[in-house]
Amino acid sequence: MKKNLYTIIGLFALTITLGACHKDKPVTPAGDPNTGKVFSVVGDEVGRPGIATVFVAAGDRDNFNGTIPSLMAPLYQAKFQAQLQAYNGGNFTTNILGLTAAQFTGVLATDVLNVSTTGTTTYYDGTNVLTGRNLTDNVIDISLTLIFGGPTGTSNPTLTSDHVPANDKPFLATFPYEAAPW
Repeated sequence: MKKNLYTIIGLFALTITLGACHKDKPVTPAGDPNTGKVFSVVGDEVGRPGIATVFVAAGDRDNFNGTIPSLMAPLYQAKFQAQLQAYNGGNFTTNILGLTAAQFTGVLATDVLNVSTTGTTTYYDGTNVLTGRNLTDNVIDISLTLIFGGPTGTSNPTLTSDHVPANDKPFLATFPYEAAPW
């Protein structure tokens, strides 16, 4: 239980940290409405926020973040699976997506953001899964549900939410869409 509490606290701290970790760099792609700006996060892959914090040992994070995505799963899936089982007392069977521990950690270990260019873009909306990410997607709660919620998403209810229901400021209607800092 103590380890799970530290995991939740770590996910929350990562979420706050990531909000402040971007840097603008000038670029000039033709026809791009964002010409002149590149928004990036320094120090973590963050295709799926919080995943490296939860599944990669602190001493291995630089290696993980420097690994090209095609090698992430082969190098880290087994470690992710062992950690997933440890968090669930060795009792992880499947999650709400029907993924086994090996399948789920294979997806997680490749820490990239998949994006649907033709369909719904969402982290998870009950039907569409990991087809991108909207600013309003509660990725931490979704990740916690996938990790601790079991086959129905309702197992371990105290571990499936960070209890932060939404952003504290409204998002902008135009690019860059993120709310202005405090």
